[in-house]
Amino acid sequence: MAYDFDHISDEDKTVFSMDRKTGLIKVIGAVDFEEVPSFELRIKAKDGLGLASYAKVIVEITDINDNAPVIYLKSLTNPIPENASPGTEVGIINVQDRDSENNGQVRCSIQQNVPFKLVPSIKNYYSLVTTGELDRELVSDYNITIAATDEGSPPLSSYKTIQLSVADINDNPPVFMEQSYSAQMTENNKSGSSVCSVTARDPDWRQNGTVIYSLLPGEVNGVPVSSFLSVNGDTGVIHAVRSFDYEQFRSFEVQVLARDNGSPPLSSNVTVSVFITDVNDNSPQILYPALEGNSFMTELVPKAAHGGSLVSKVIAVDADSGQNAWLSYHIVKSTDPRLFTIGFHSGEIRTQRDISESDSMKQNLIVAVKDNGQPSLSATCTMYLVISDNLAEVPELKDIYFDENNSKLTSYLIISLVSVSTFFLTFIIVILAVRFCRRRKPRLLFDGAVAIPSAYLPPNYAEVDGAGTLRSTYNYDAYLTTGSRTSDFKFVTSYIDNTLPADQTLRKTPTDFAEELDDSDGSSELYLVLK
Repeated sequence: MAYDFDHISDEDKTVFSMDRKTGLIKVIGAVDFEEVPSFELRIKAKDGLGLASYAKVIVEITDINDNAPVIYLKSLTNPIPENASPGTEVGIINVQDRDSENNGQVRCSIQQNVPFKLVPSIKNYYSLVTTGELDRELVSDYNITIAATDEGSPPLSSYKTIQLSVADINDNPPVFMEQSYSAQMTENNKSGSSVCSVTARDPDWRQNGTVIYSLLPGEVNGVPVSSFLSVNGDTGVIHAVRSFDYEQFRSFEVQVLARDNGSPPLSSNVTVSVFITDVNDNSPQILYPALEGNSFMTELVPKAAHGGSLVSKVIAVDADSGQNAWLSYHIVKSTDPRLFTIGFHSGEIRTQRDISESDSMKQNLIVAVKDNGQPSLSATCTMYLVISDNLAEVPELKDIYFDENNSKLTSYLIISLVSVSTFFLTFIIVILAVRFCRRRKPRLLFDGAVAIPSAYLPPNYAEVDGAGTLRSTYNYDAYLTTGSRTSDFKFVTSYIDNTLPADQTLRKTPTDFAEELDDSDGSSELYLVLK
């Protein structure tokens, strides 16, 4: 008997073989259940006489778990916004296993602890969904590893990693590095000098994390805060717009706003306290003694004052603060340096010894008040003291109010004023006299002696008649003042510039004067005018 395959394909011949004598069929090639789960073989048996018989052999391949599951990513939303609500579907996954029955049953899972899970949908399909809120500022990217395991024995598994990014949204406002800021600024600073710097961080991405700084509107002592400070919008550096004065205000607060560039924008603010530090820019101000108007203040010192007696006190203040306002008192000049002393810090003026009769009644003290700043500033005042039990005993109080320099200056001023006034008055008198004399002179010239009309004569003068002794080229009038008993000539004028020759002088005997005096009522003063 002989056995053989009858009408089988060449592929089957590579898989199976048959022993011609015994009819044993053997597997000589690889069989794969996933490719061909069964084979159908036709067998022919032939005897020695040539008679044959046919049979069909069906070979079924038994599946073994020799295929691991295969994971397919069908869809994925990447990136996913960080504000996605829990349960949002991110992607769809399909799992295939070529094995059959239990060998083809697959279970899928996520290996890491991530806010995602797989939800079965239809056969061999899973949905990747979120399980919680996402925060890009905490985790911006996820590597999700999905494991697929069949139920074969032994089970086979496969893995697939999905990279998922979280898209940023503007969900974080800028946050300042400190809860509040404080800065110190020296007064009299230059405009534009830096005060301090503020910094805010925004964990958002790109424009959502871009921070812009500005000052919130406000007022400082009724003045807009923008008149004091400005802030760089990009760096947060605060600059002084003006010079500060410690004596006007010592501190103030401003609000700085940090805003991101997201849509809609988010912001936060912080308080910046600015403290002005003092510099020694104010001299001491003396409150007592003080000059009030044109009156001076004078202290009376009893004649019976003993050593150590309180006489007066210098009171001063300083607008600065701290050591810049620590005042000390010094006597820089005094009428008697051994008589009075002043408290270094108190400003109290006391006697160093008993008052004696030899001490001058008028005592002047020049007191300097200095502060403790660097450099030190000072102010001076004059204390006027009168050693007396009664103010009426002092003849002239005003004399004690002027020291040597003031007296010289006052004298110069008085002399200048008197000189100017005298010159002015003299000039006015001369002008008036010239004008008066011009009005009194006759306007016509005469060759001989001519009587002057009575309208030209002064009211208290009498005319002296008679021919003169001068030549005809000279005219003269003689006037005697009524009531005068002397015969002196008071005034002589000539109408020409030439002087009289030596032999042409005016002579008159005492008898002539007597006769003329008899004609007048009483003694008269002779007034001679040469014309």
